[in-house]
Amino acid sequence: MAKIWDKGFDANQRVEDFTVGNDRELDLRLAKHDILGSMAHIKMLVKIGLLEAEEEEELLHSELQNILTEVEQGHFRLDDDAEDIHSQVEAMLTERLGEMGKKIHSGRSRNDQVLVDIKLYLKEEILRIKDEVIELFNLLQLLSEQHKEVLLPGYTHGQVAMPSSFGLWFGAYAETMVDDMHTLAAAWQVADQNPLGSAAGYGSSFPLDREMTTRELGFATLSYNVVAAQMGRGKTERILAQSMSNIASTLNKLAADNCMYLSGNYGFISYPDALTTGSSIMPHKKNPDVWELIRGHSNRLQSLPNEITLMTNNMPHGYHRDYQLLKEILFPALETLHKLLQMTCFMLENISVKKDILSDPRYEYLFTVEEVNNRVLQGVPFREAYQQVGKEVQSGSFHAPKEVHHTHAGSIGNLCTEEIKKKMEKASGIIG
Repeated sequence: MAKIWDKGFDANQRVEDFTVGNDRELDLRLAKHDILGSMAHIKMLVKIGLLEAEEEEELLHSELQNILTEVEQGHFRLDDDAEDIHSQVEAMLTERLGEMGKKIHSGRSRNDQVLVDIKLYLKEEILRIKDEVIELFNLLQLLSEQHKEVLLPGYTHGQVAMPSSFGLWFGAYAETMVDDMHTLAAAWQVADQNPLGSAAGYGSSFPLDREMTTRELGFATLSYNVVAAQMGRGKTERILAQSMSNIASTLNKLAADNCMYLSGNYGFISYPDALTTGSSIMPHKKNPDVWELIRGHSNRLQSLPNEITLMTNNMPHGYHRDYQLLKEILFPALETLHKLLQMTCFMLENISVKKDILSDPRYEYLFTVEEVNNRVLQGVPFREAYQQVGKEVQSGSFHAPKEVHHTHAGSIGNLCTEEIKKKMEKASGIIG
């Protein structure tokens, strides 16, 4: 297959192998989006008179639709001598339709083709992440309500501090995911801009109708300035990577909590044997391997924005081949995040919580603040009440009811589950 940029001589094979790298394999993920981009471009070329209506019928409704069906059915492949997805689709059209197939590149460059493909692909991925985050959010809220009466110790500096509850614990991660959704919505708004028509980065002398292709491709708006459109390469990926990193940070802390609470020194939660692993020499062990791997993968994802930043820094505006490597960084990371969100849901669907944690004498002093506050409510000045309770702790005579009466918004007795749900609905409503 002749390269679409062929100038009559062959590149050294060693150079070609190095520059193409893994791009062909990764481009398969963009096949559907490349075809959709070509469909919109063809419709626009007909409107401005660069293609005839009969050519649109053959290109769009016949051959491109056939190729799209091959993609959807999993039969589409890149030929061994195809450099990328754009070359493959154009070559297939040329092979099947002759000179007509070569006309679809009018007014386009591979630069804006790949930009369109990636933005459409990232929009699809963001929608998947949104659905997975909402699924986890709903599960956390459900668990929060189910176990809101079950108390557990809260810690500061790793030391027993004040009473908490499973309602607070699960609910905290639910509300934290609202913040993650805000950053995902920001990534969506950046991705939801059409770069098609920017060509190689400086526009085209053809009278392209960029508003039409924006509508056809379902973008909310377009990247108007053609140079700015090309400058979006790398920046879009970095903004999404930051959102992914934020979600990973939440999953990382949740995984760390699960590993801690599952350990013998805590024993606050448990999982079925099938979801933990044993030791080769210690029969009693139930290791949280799944949570440990979620924690480890989440740490790797948190390095993603920095990796993309280092890849794209110090380049002047315009296209550079370095950008090709972004796919190798971001695409596998997206698959990892999907798996982490799905596995986190799977694990939490099978969690069991211990009901009588605070009956253990080691948590006797968990209620010192409650007792100080009770005495203040009875008229004792706060500093005096604090000193009284402190002396009782020092003498070993402190005893207090293991009860809490927290009623303010967001406390143990007032989780504000519905209010948090509304926050998530507002944040997620921006996407899609």
